Amino acid sequence: MSGTDDLSQAERLIAECKNRIARQREVIANAFQKGHDPEVPVSMLRALEASLRAFETHRQLILDRKKSDDWQERGSCSFARTSAKSRK
Repeated sequence: MSGTDDLSQAERLIAECKNRIARQREVIANAFQKGHDPEVPVSMLRALEASLRAFETHRQLILDRKKSDDWQERGSCSFARTSAKSRK
């Protein structure tokens, strides 16, 4: 999978997780309104929030790797141009 594909997948997972968190907050609100114990829905919300943090960390790793790869690529291109000029 390319860096762009990895980043797209990470962005999609983050968006899906944010949607699930919003829905879970609605579940919790409904539980409160109906007088149900919100312990289980709140626990699920915490798990979803932890997943979101993990997805965001993964996305940052992808971005850092891409930045590093871009920097190395620019550096090698710059070196190649400098080497070619010095040979003239």
